[in-house]
Amino acid sequence: MEKPRFSIIVPVYNRVDEVRDLMASLERQTLRNFEVIFVEDGSTEPCDCVLQEFSDVNARYFYKENEGRSIARNYGLERAEGDYFIFFDSDCVIPEDYFKVLTEELDRNPLDCFGGPDAAHDSFSDTQKAINYSMTSFLTTGGIRGGKVSLEKFVPRTFNMGFSRKVYDKVGGFREMFSEDIDMSTRIRNAGFNMGLIRPAYVYHKRRVDFRKFLRQVYVFGMSRITLKLLYPGSMKLVHALPALAVLIGVALVICGIFVSPWFLLPIGVYLLAIFVMAWWATKSFVIALKAIPASVIQICGYGCGFIKAYFLKILLRRGRDVNEEIMLRKGK
Repeated sequence: MEKPRFSIIVPVYNRVDEVRDLMASLERQTLRNFEVIFVEDGSTEPCDCVLQEFSDVNARYFYKENEGRSIARNYGLERAEGDYFIFFDSDCVIPEDYFKVLTEELDRNPLDCFGGPDAAHDSFSDTQKAINYSMTSFLTTGGIRGGKVSLEKFVPRTFNMGFSRKVYDKVGGFREMFSEDIDMSTRIRNAGFNMGLIRPAYVYHKRRVDFRKFLRQVYVFGMSRITLKLLYPGSMKLVHALPALAVLIGVALVICGIFVSPWFLLPIGVYLLAIFVMAWWATKSFVIALKAIPASVIQICGYGCGFIKAYFLKILLRRGRDVNEEIMLRKGK
């Protein structure tokens, strides 16, 4: 069998149905210059039986004890044969021309590390589409995820990320931590490799299927931003603190609206109306636009509250992992 150009590495934990959808989309690829490596991270519902349904796809399956998604990805990296390593989440569906587009783009403009945006598939639920809108809208913190102009440098994320073997040989694998993909991208950039966004190489990303799980996810994102600040002094930009600032301003406006004048609530109302109108225009769905309001509030408030808590505990009170421990982690010790 010809050596694959790309090795797709997917960590899995009890995601049988997601793996089936992902494999079905990989089976439909117009260019199959890849292998797929699934690393089952101690699941109680293994997905190996699903892979047997797609015998014409070059896929390999490994089972290991549960240690976390980063260690699972590294396990796959050690066994991959391709010149490039591609990382998808198990809840992704890949457009049928993804690898054709990726191959053409890399042939035209070689990159050491790259990533693409994500989108919502027509089959996704209204809640999933609303969450996807909030995660890609410039009115929230989406920015580059939607392929738009961003207020910071592009950072590939592991729902749609790739890098070359020479990057792996020099930088190593992922570290087991929250926002491990941002950490990995930062290490790659600091090592002098070139990095870029490949806009047409997008994926359909299911994300969280309900608002409760979404809240937990973005709350962790906010907390991990402080960890990244401790790991990489100077890496935090004003844009990273905007959700926390929005939370503080929002609370102040609500308090003033209750105790001083209802007019203080007007800015909040205008902002939520803007989200509704823009979501309706983007999705052409009244229901999704309505759900985009709580999705956007959850995203900003969840991230902002996580950021504020971590900043207060880790920076002001210096509790939890201290700076020296962060530096030791940064050195890989």
